[in-house]
Amino acid sequence: MAVERTLHTPEAEQLLELTGELVDKEIAPRAAEDEENSVFPRDVFTTLGQAGLLGLPYPGEYGGGEQPYEVYLQVVEELARGWLAVGLGVSVHTLSCYPVATFGTDEQKAAHLPAMVGGALLGAYCLSETSSGSDAAALTTRAERTSDGYRVNGAKAWITHGGRADYYALFARTGAPDSGARGISCFHVPADTPGLGAAVPEHKMGMRSSPTAGVILDDVELGADALVGEEGRGFGIALSALDSGRLGIAACAVGLAQAALDAAVTYSRERRQFGGAIGDFQGIGFMLADMATQIAASRELYLSAARLRDAGRPFGKRAAMAKLMATDTAMKVTTDAVQVFGGYGYTRDFPVERYMREAKVLQIVEGTNQVQRLVISRHLAKEG
Repeated sequence: MAVERTLHTPEAEQLLELTGELVDKEIAPRAAEDEENSVFPRDVFTTLGQAGLLGLPYPGEYGGGEQPYEVYLQVVEELARGWLAVGLGVSVHTLSCYPVATFGTDEQKAAHLPAMVGGALLGAYCLSETSSGSDAAALTTRAERTSDGYRVNGAKAWITHGGRADYYALFARTGAPDSGARGISCFHVPADTPGLGAAVPEHKMGMRSSPTAGVILDDVELGADALVGEEGRGFGIALSALDSGRLGIAACAVGLAQAALDAAVTYSRERRQFGGAIGDFQGIGFMLADMATQIAASRELYLSAARLRDAGRPFGKRAAMAKLMATDTAMKVTTDAVQVFGGYGYTRDFPVERYMREAKVLQIVEGTNQVQRLVISRHLAKEG
């Protein structure tokens, strides 16, 4: 189904057309089988990097696309429409590039960014721990000063691409144990650094092609040049990155919801009961109308947040709103799509049951929707 896009330039239009072709020809056709068999599509990310789609919002001097976030997010939505594991993987990879791209030194950018945005390297974002998910400032992974740099010990949890990434944007405590948000620093850590390992991937209800695993750090020695930004300022980097990352999750949610709506509309025209297509019945037609309206509203919300970001204006509240609304919409739309399919929707013969299972995680990752409500309410209190 054609989706109305917001595009600024012919180049942006070509990017969306290229993305749509990749989705329809190479990504969507393999999604169901690879999800069933838990196959991680590393080759897809290489292809996306070669096509210039892994570094869209980053500087051209390092191989990035220098595209507005508004354009980048529409690419993510289109990828998620074809296969959520790919759309979310691109969002997470973009998140992992953010610390070096935004806070890194010129030397760090030159050394790392070309391979990161070009597809040669795939990244992961290491913030969460088993006891500090929503309360990220309570993390306990520790980076002790040494004569040459830092020695890191600890464990991270729920890491997308954990064990499969080529590098990690790692957040660890460099201050006193009770230093809270003020004592956290950010590091760029190659995956082949001695002492760094991964736990067995989690067994999830959906998103099986997107590996999620703990990352273990046992006397990991890092040089001083691994520090990104100032020591003790890492929590600010983490929160800044997550504001943008939430928009990526919102775009993924809209793409997934769009795929579910497309499937439901097609089925409603083909399935006949009582002498007519079920889509002609008010009960189904009104349900489809609500689904389409909710998707369109969610899309406009994430795009409006992206425009604020592109204009250099505060966008954190709007990003939280977009993540909240879009992921709740994805959960409702995919559930309703299963209902449109009836008994067939509960089988694996059709994709909507997978969409429904996948939608749930979007309400949890990069800040649960309860946390988004907390973020929004705090913004409102501060403004008041």
